Amino acid sequence: MERNELYPVFLKVSNLHILIVGGGNVALEKLTFLLKSSPNAQVEMVSPMFREETINLANKFNIKMNVAPYNASYLKGKHMAIATTDIVAVNEQVYHDCREKQILVNVADNPPFCDFYMGGIVTKGNVKVAISTNGQSPTTAKRLRQFFEDVIPENIDDLVKNLNEYRKTIKGDFEEKVETLNEFTKGLVNKKKD
Repeated sequence: MERNELYPVFLKVSNLHILIVGGGNVALEKLTFLLKSSPNAQVEMVSPMFREETINLANKFNIKMNVAPYNASYLKGKHMAIATTDIVAVNEQVYHDCREKQILVNVADNPPFCDFYMGGIVTKGNVKVAISTNGQSPTTAKRLRQFFEDVIPENIDDLVKNLNEYRKTIKGDFEEKVETLNEFTKGLVNKKKD
């Protein structure tokens, strides 16, 4: 069986500068995805044209939009770039420019030209679950996201906050605290008896 060797991280995109290259449907999808997860994401966009829906969303979140063709100067000061155009040569140029400048890059629908994938995300308060199919099937990630949205209880955030308060009262070193919390929370996981 093939193994997903991606390392999951949760980025504070409000502290990072992101460039989206493109203004069509895929650009809108990526922008929506970023802003849904992190409304304070620092995003800039560049494209010769933008869909009206993209313009409306960008204006709502104060996203800088450059109506121009892509060139490498737009990468200045960026930490990440997402290429979403329907022109393969432009997307691949974004990839090569990012590699040269050591900027993380995602070329939509082109896994070999990606340093990261934007998988499915489920958010319930402070709890966030990310789903990856290793770039193989965004549809599967979407279905898994829908499943987890249904099975994770709405009040999971209350549990997280209560456990955080309890954690503050535990005495001892780090290992003792972890052991105490593990013992306290093991009842939350139902294990099947053989």
